[in-house]
Amino acid sequence: MSQNKVGAVMIVGAGIAGIQSALDLAESGYLVHLVEESSAIGGTMPMLDKTFPTNDCSMCILSPKLVECGRHLNIRIYTNSQVIKTEGEAGNFKVTIKQQPRFVDIDKCTGCGSCAEVCPVKVDDEFNQGIGKRKAIYKQYSQAFPNAYAIDPQKCLYQTMGKAKGKDICKKCLKACQAGAINHDMEVKEIEIEVGSMILNPGFKVFDAASLEYYGYGKIKSVLTSLEFERLLSASGPFDGHLVRPFDQKEPQKIAWIQCVGSRNAKINKNYCSGVCCMYAIKEAVIAKEHSHIPVDTTIFFMDMRTPGKDFEKYYNNAKNNQGVRFIRSRIYEVTEAEDGSGDSVIRYSNEDGQISTEQFDLVVLSVGLEPGESSKALAETLDLKVNKFGFAELEPLTGVNTSREGIFAAGAFSGPRDIPETVMQASAAAGAASALLSQERGTLVSEKEYPAEKEVAGDVIRTGVFICHCGVNIGSVVNVPEVVEYAKTLPTVVMATEKIYACSQDAQASMKELIEEYKLNRIVVSSCSPRTHEPLFQETLKEAGLNAHLFDMANIRDQCSWVHMNEPEKATEKAKDLTRLAIVRASMQQPVQPVFMEMNHDALVVGGGVAGMTSALSLADQGFVVHLVEKAPELGGIAKRFSTGFRGEDIKAFLAELVGRVSSHPKITLHVGKEIKDVGGFLGNFTTTLNDGEQLRHGVAVIAIGGQEYQPKEYLYGQDSRVMTQIQMDEALVRHDDLVAKAQNFVFIQCVGSRCEENPYCSRTCCTKSVKLALKVKAKNPSANVFVLYRDMRTYSYFEEDYELARRSGILFVRYSENDKPVVSKEGETLVVTVKDHVLDRPIEIEADVICLAAAIKAPEDGKKLSKWFKVPLNNEGFFLEAHMKLRPVDFSTDGVFMAGIAHSPKNMEEVISQAKAAAGRAGVALSKEQVESAGLTAYVNKRKCTACGTCEAVCSAKAVSVDLENRVAVVNDALCKGCGACASSCRCGAINLRGCTNEQIVEMLNFF
Repeated sequence: MSQNKVGAVMIVGAGIAGIQSALDLAESGYLVHLVEESSAIGGTMPMLDKTFPTNDCSMCILSPKLVECGRHLNIRIYTNSQVIKTEGEAGNFKVTIKQQPRFVDIDKCTGCGSCAEVCPVKVDDEFNQGIGKRKAIYKQYSQAFPNAYAIDPQKCLYQTMGKAKGKDICKKCLKACQAGAINHDMEVKEIEIEVGSMILNPGFKVFDAASLEYYGYGKIKSVLTSLEFERLLSASGPFDGHLVRPFDQKEPQKIAWIQCVGSRNAKINKNYCSGVCCMYAIKEAVIAKEHSHIPVDTTIFFMDMRTPGKDFEKYYNNAKNNQGVRFIRSRIYEVTEAEDGSGDSVIRYSNEDGQISTEQFDLVVLSVGLEPGESSKALAETLDLKVNKFGFAELEPLTGVNTSREGIFAAGAFSGPRDIPETVMQASAAAGAASALLSQERGTLVSEKEYPAEKEVAGDVIRTGVFICHCGVNIGSVVNVPEVVEYAKTLPTVVMATEKIYACSQDAQASMKELIEEYKLNRIVVSSCSPRTHEPLFQETLKEAGLNAHLFDMANIRDQCSWVHMNEPEKATEKAKDLTRLAIVRASMQQPVQPVFMEMNHDALVVGGGVAGMTSALSLADQGFVVHLVEKAPELGGIAKRFSTGFRGEDIKAFLAELVGRVSSHPKITLHVGKEIKDVGGFLGNFTTTLNDGEQLRHGVAVIAIGGQEYQPKEYLYGQDSRVMTQIQMDEALVRHDDLVAKAQNFVFIQCVGSRCEENPYCSRTCCTKSVKLALKVKAKNPSANVFVLYRDMRTYSYFEEDYELARRSGILFVRYSENDKPVVSKEGETLVVTVKDHVLDRPIEIEADVICLAAAIKAPEDGKKLSKWFKVPLNNEGFFLEAHMKLRPVDFSTDGVFMAGIAHSPKNMEEVISQAKAAAGRAGVALSKEQVESAGLTAYVNKRKCTACGTCEAVCSAKAVSVDLENRVAVVNDALCKGCGACASSCRCGAINLRGCTNEQIVEMLNFF
C-alpha cells in the first residue's frame, strides 16, 4: 500500500446520506468532493412531505444541511456528474468524473425563473413523479442547491433541433436572462481528482408498479404509487399540498394503501422486505387526514405490519387506536376500475378467514419497495464491487460500512433498503471509517472560513427586519402569512418585513444578507419553525452579513400555531402575530454576545466494553485519538459473549476474540476493566470522570455504549420448568448439544414476550429473525422435528425475509395469534401444553411441547439512569437513551460532546450495533478534531452590588457552573460550564443574577405586551 495518502474524500450521491458524510468529514478537517448525478443535491427527501414517526417536515430537516453543505469551503460539489473511471488503492485513488453540461452558468444564475417563464416546452415533471409539468429549462425544486436552473438537452428545442442543424431556433431563455447565465455551447467535462477514500450512497429507485398488472397501475387513474402520493401531500407539489386526485381534482373521501408492492415477492426476485413501506404508509394515512378539508377514511391492506424501529410501534398504535386508520390483514387479488364511471378503484381481497371481499376507494396507493437504481449498478461495476443477488452492494461481514474494496465505504440504500435515521447513522459511520483511514492527513487540504468584520451596533437606532415563513403549507395553509407580515410592519423598530415560501432555503439566506445590507438592519426576527433545528442556520447567515449572531430572535409559528391550531386558522394567525411581536420586542433588546473559546482535550471516554463500546473505541483510536474504555464487568465482550453466530452466519466467537485482541493491544486505548463510574463533571472539551477506585479521567468527549439486558419473563412458566427458555438460552443449548434440546421432537417458539405490551410498548426488532434462525438450526439438526412459531407479525425485515421463506419451505409452521388472545402454556403432569387460537381454523389448537423458546424482549440498560444523571443526558419512557433528533442527530445527545451507540439507544442486531458504534465515533471525531471549543456565550452573569451570597443559585445549578466566593461574598459563574438554562436567574430572590440573551428586562417588556 502506498504510504502517501490524500486528505480528501469523494462522496458519490448527494442525498441525505451524502450530505451528512460530507459535513462530518469537512468539519473533521478533510476536503470533500461531492458528486451528484442530477442537477441539484438533496436526493429523494425533497420529494417527501413529512417524516415518521416525528412528523417533521422533510425539507425542514434537509434545508439547513443543504445550506450548510452548499456554503462550506471544504466541500466541492459536482452536479450532473458521474464517476467513469478509478485507479489506485486505499489512501490514494485517482478518479475521473464526467460532468454533463447544464447550459447555465451557476455562478451567474440568480434563480429568478425568467427563463422558465418564456420557455415554450412543457414536459412531464420527474420530480413530481410525472404529475404536472415542468419546462425544458427548470430547477428541480424551489429550495434546490445550486440555486440555478438547468436545461434538459433532450427536451430543449434549440438543443434538439437548432444546434445540430445550425439553425437559430427558439433561444427565448437566452433573451430573457438578464444575468447572461445561459450558455448553449457548454460541453461535457472530464475532471480528475485525487482522494484517499470514497463513500458511496447513490440512493435507490422505487419499484415499477406497472410490471405487476393486477394492481392496475398505469391503467387506472386512481391508482398511484406512494411516492406520487407524497407529491400530492407536499407543499411544493403540483397541488400545493391540497389533497386532490390528479386526474379530476376531486377530494378523496376513501383512500387505501396496499403493502409489499415489489417487496417480499420471490417470483420477481424481490424476496426482501424494503423496511420502510409499512411506516411510510401509516404516515401517509395519518397525514392525509390532516391535509384534507373533508373527513377521510384511510385503510391499509397488509400481510405483516413491520414497525421495528425506535418509537415506530407507538406511531402504529396511535394511528390504529387514536387516528382512525383502519388496518386489514389480507391478500390482494386484483385492483379494477369501478364500473360506475367515477374513476374509483375496486380492491378484491381475501380476509384472514379466507372470505373474498371487494371494496371501492377514491384513491389506491401502492406502497412500492426500494431497489438499486441503474446508476448504482453502474457505479458498483465501475468500481468492481461485490453486489448481492438483488443488485445492492455487498458489505463485508460485521463492518457496517465496508465494501469489498479497501478504502471504499457505503452508506444509505446503496447496500440495502433503510430508513432516514439508519441512513444518517451509516453516513456518519462511513465518514468515521474514512477519517480513520486518513487520520494522518487531517487538515492538510482544507481552508478556514473568514467572516467579515462584525458591525458595531452599540448606540445605533434599532432597525429590525422580519421574515415570516410559509414553510410551504406547513404554516401557510393555516396561518395567514401575508396578514402577519402586514402586522409586523406596524410594530416599533421594524423597518422591513417580508414573507418567504421557505426561509431556510439557499436563495432565502442570500436574500436575507442582501436585505440586511440594503436596509441597514441590526436586528433580525424569523417567524418559522423550530429554533432547535434552524436557529444555527440563521445565526450563521447573520455572521456572514457582518452582524453578531445573537442580534436575532425566532418565533416558532409552526409547532406553536399551525400544528396545534390547524383547525382554528383565525386564532392561529392571531397567535402568530403575538409570537412575532414578542420576538421583535426581545430582539430589540438583544445585545452582541461574544463566544467563549476553551482548549479542547483530545482524549475520548467510551463507557461500555461490549461490541458497541469496543468498536467505537477502535474507530476513535484509529482516527488518532487517545481513548479510555471503561467496562464494569471483569472482562470485555458484553452480552455478545453468549452468541454463537450472527444473522448472516458469522462466527461471533471468533469475531469477538479478534475485537478484544485489537482493543487490548491498541497503543492509544487504555482499558479500565472491572471499574465503574462514580461521578462525571465538566463539558464538551473538558470532562472529568471519576472511577470507583478514585482514578480521574480527563477527556473531551464521551460515548455511552452500555448495551441492554434481556427481559426475564414472568409468563409461560419461565423459571418454573427448565424446558421453557429464552432465545439466548436456546442458542447456548444448541451450541453445547444439550440433551434437552437434542432429544426434543416438538419445539414451540413464542414471539413478543415482554415486547409490544403495556410494560414495554415497543418492538425488540431482532426477535422474529432470531426465532427463525433458531428454528432453522433445529430443523438442520433434526429434520423430523415439529417446529411451531407463534407470532403476531413476522418482522423479518430487509434480507431476513429470505430466512422466513426458507423456514416455511422447511416445514416450520407459523401460527399467528392476536394481542388480546395470547398463547397459554400449561403443565399436564410432566407434559407441557401450549394452547393457541389458530387464525385460519378460528379455533384453539393444543401443542404438546418438548421445548418452548420465548422471544424475550430487549430491555434498556440497568445503569442508564445513573449515567443519565451524571452526563446530564435524557432517557425515553422505556429507559433507552434519547437522541438529540431522530433524523438530524441520531447518535448525538442534546448535551454537547456526549454520544450514544448500540442497544442502549434501542434494540438492534449486531450489524446495526457496529454501524451505530462507528457513527458515534465519527461524530465524536468531528468534535475532537477542533483545536478549541466554542461556547455561544449565552451565560448567566452576576450583579455584584445586588448579590447577598445566599447560595441559592449554587444549589439549583445542575451544571455546577455557579459557586459562591465566600471571601468576597459574591456568586461567581464559570462561563465554560454554564448552559444558559436560567435556573439560577429564576431562583435569585434579589435579582442579582441574569442571563445574557434572556434578561429580566426583556421578559418584563414582553409581558407588558399583554
